[in-house]
Amino acid sequence: MKTYVIAEIGINHNGDMKLAKELIDGASESGCNAVKFQKRTIEIVYTKDDLDRPRESPWGATNRQQKQGLEFSVEQYKELLAYSKSLGLDFIVSCWDLLSIAVVEEHLDVDYHKVASALTTNKEFLQSLNATGRPVILSTGMCTQEEIDAAINTLDNCEYVLACTSTYPTVPNQVNLKHIETLKKDNPGIKVGFSNHYNGHDACIGAVALGAECIEFHITKDRTMYGSDQAASIENYESLLIGIRNMEDMLGDGTKMVYETEKPIAKKLRSVNNILD
Repeated sequence: MKTYVIAEIGINHNGDMKLAKELIDGASESGCNAVKFQKRTIEIVYTKDDLDRPRESPWGATNRQQKQGLEFSVEQYKELLAYSKSLGLDFIVSCWDLLSIAVVEEHLDVDYHKVASALTTNKEFLQSLNATGRPVILSTGMCTQEEIDAAINTLDNCEYVLACTSTYPTVPNQVNLKHIETLKKDNPGIKVGFSNHYNGHDACIGAVALGAECIEFHITKDRTMYGSDQAASIENYESLLIGIRNMEDMLGDGTKMVYETEKPIAKKLRSVNNILD
């Protein structure tokens, strides 16, 4: 079974439609199955004081200007969705507030709603996703096992639950890939995957080896670009996809067999006295 691979563009487009489409192109060309963006109503997600505080960015000198600069309009999202679909990619959005869910539902035919780890403990938000009737992907960063269980029990249509650590980038000894196995054991009716914030390829490929059915990772054109997620993103994701697909092939089905390619080697290296009865 092929792993469902999500290229998280998120806010790494920096408000630039040309860059967003370049990243969509890269996701398609590398063999990803989906791209994912984020949608916020900044006046709801952030307080006035937070939005008014000083912050230097390419868009101005306040946090409000920075957040506004990273938000696409509904028409821009429609264009990006159509562009993604033209390349055979699913289109996924992580909403960060109830109004964003309503806007996405009214204007965008998304394939999944993705619950960002920050919203996993928000019961009202999860119940609003239930009302959409769409399948949901749930991330588990910053969550206790009890909070994960509560979120899964609240959601009506959780198709994937993703092991995740919400540090950007994640250090190796906090990736905790074996949480994939725990999630599989505890949730037999739900597909289990991995949401990556480690800035190398190892974690995603290791997750596939442990049975992840979905891999999500941030992609970027350049990790040194402006943006809070860039450092935790993958530049050479074409190579990562090759690694993921190779690992799928390498896993096999667990049944020991003698391959046709081995038989002439066995004939050459084994004598008649080297055969067990």
